[in-house]
Amino acid sequence: MGEFFYRLGISLLGIGVKIHALINAKSKKFVEGRKDLFSQLEERFKSVDQPVVWFHCASLGEFEQGRPLIEAFKQEHPNFFILLTFFSPSGYEVRKNYELADYICYMPLDTSHNAEQFVKITQPKLAFFVKYEFWHYHLKALSEADCWVYSVSAIFRSNQRFFKYYGGFYRKILKQFDHIFVQNKTVAALLKGIHIHNVSVSGDTRFDRVKSITDSVKPQEMFTEFSKDQPVLIGGSTWEQDIKVIAPFLQQNPEWKAIIAPHDISEANLKLHEEVLKIPTSRYSKIDSEATTKPRVILIDNIGMLSSLYQYGKIAFIGGAYGDGLHNTLEAACFGLPVFFGNKNYRKFQEALDLLDAKAAFKVANAQEFLSIMNSDDFKIEESSQRALEYVNQNIGAKDKIMKHIAPIIQKMKLS
Repeated sequence: MGEFFYRLGISLLGIGVKIHALINAKSKKFVEGRKDLFSQLEERFKSVDQPVVWFHCASLGEFEQGRPLIEAFKQEHPNFFILLTFFSPSGYEVRKNYELADYICYMPLDTSHNAEQFVKITQPKLAFFVKYEFWHYHLKALSEADCWVYSVSAIFRSNQRFFKYYGGFYRKILKQFDHIFVQNKTVAALLKGIHIHNVSVSGDTRFDRVKSITDSVKPQEMFTEFSKDQPVLIGGSTWEQDIKVIAPFLQQNPEWKAIIAPHDISEANLKLHEEVLKIPTSRYSKIDSEATTKPRVILIDNIGMLSSLYQYGKIAFIGGAYGDGLHNTLEAACFGLPVFFGNKNYRKFQEALDLLDAKAAFKVANAQEFLSIMNSDDFKIEESSQRALEYVNQNIGAKDKIMKHIAPIIQKMKLS
């Protein structure tokens, strides 16, 4: 029964996305990106004489999670052909030219026919599915082809169907993995509770990725000068409600400056940020032409700079938790910044929960609570900063644990 509903769900997804593609650009890319997929694969793979390793990521976030493992694999086993697939256009479109992969494409919808065709053509020897990717027919086809299959940086919650009385089919999916590398002990215990024991706690490979970015960041003279004499608040991926919480603190504490990177850099949203702040603010793109002014706030009006800006901060306020979901807290923590965010939609983000437990992060309901914490004698920036760094350092090394685990398997392949 479970498999019937699974097949039905995949069929409805295929039909629904084709209809949606008529009016939606992302859905159109989803559909068009899979056209002639198998003929393109056959053309490319007919000349591949190397062993194939397959990395599958749902989207861009999962790619960044898997990236340290791809890089380590490429470095240690350069003789392998790396196949990289995505489920979503938001991953494929951004990383379709990723230089460490030998071939990049979409993963076909998870039907029995598609999965068998895909595995027959590509013939992977190892496959890594990142985080949430549990596709029954592809896993089944890989297992029948004697491919070693791993789930990496996996995370589960007790309310998922795997752990329900009706979840037998979904537990069967998980049992098709040769090994599941999970992010923490709680997740490992959940899996062992449903008799899945081929599990080990490796941590989250995102820590390796973010730490490598942190270590490679170079200072920028303008921001170094801006931040040298006064403490700076970094606003990361902020929305309207976030800036309404930040603004009163900056207005009441003139010794503080801020660098704020809104999630949405449309003209309307940038103007909204400026209107709410009500203090001297310059947009990053206009700093040179406004050299005579001395802004207390630099408003970042481009995409891609945020991760390098945390080096200039004393604290960070990360946006999104008052709305659809909290944005990335890990980058700020890697620079040792105490992290603040809204008190609503953060619970599904494990690192946010961990940082709260470590007293390196603080959830706030409103501007008054943010002010109260910042003005409290109990809040010491240096102590929270140290806790953030300790948390990050304790979680680095997931990729090394995974590479160590698979080393004997690859050695057997070389000998056979």
